[in-house]
Amino acid sequence: MPDIVSDGKTRVSWVTTIANIAAPTAAELTAGILLQSTLTADGLAGFQPETASVDTSSLASTFNTSVNGRTGFDGTMLRFKKQSGTDTIYDTLLRDVAGYVVIRTGITESTAWSASQKVRVYPALCGEVSHLDPEENSLERYEVPIAITATPNLRATVA
Repeated sequence: MPDIVSDGKTRVSWVTTIANIAAPTAAELTAGILLQSTLTADGLAGFQPETASVDTSSLASTFNTSVNGRTGFDGTMLRFKKQSGTDTIYDTLLRDVAGYVVIRTGITESTAWSASQKVRVYPALCGEVSHLDPEENSLERYEVPIAITATPNLRATVA
């Protein structure tokens, strides 16, 4: 099987309402705000789950054993390029705004949402925007911390 190149094949959306995160509808996703064109190349941070390890070894053990503990996300945030004029994303992703971050990979980003596509759905709460310090030869950028508020569905299918 050939490898899948990720360039240009990631679609990210902020969606305010999803009835079933295991099967979001194409209509619900289409009603969201597309983010991928204004995210920096490294603009999706911390959306990888980390599973803690629970030590099950005893005093008599000669080998360290463990089982899976809690899974969580750390440092989850979105990093954007600031837009001139009306910046809908900047004006929408305000502190304490709840919604869903939906990520689709492996399909050209311009392809519309449609049934049977695999997506990851993260119930989310926005934190306070953080303006990044100016740098030479750089765009103006800002970050929105994202709190994952409930167990995400990392294997959802668009209904």
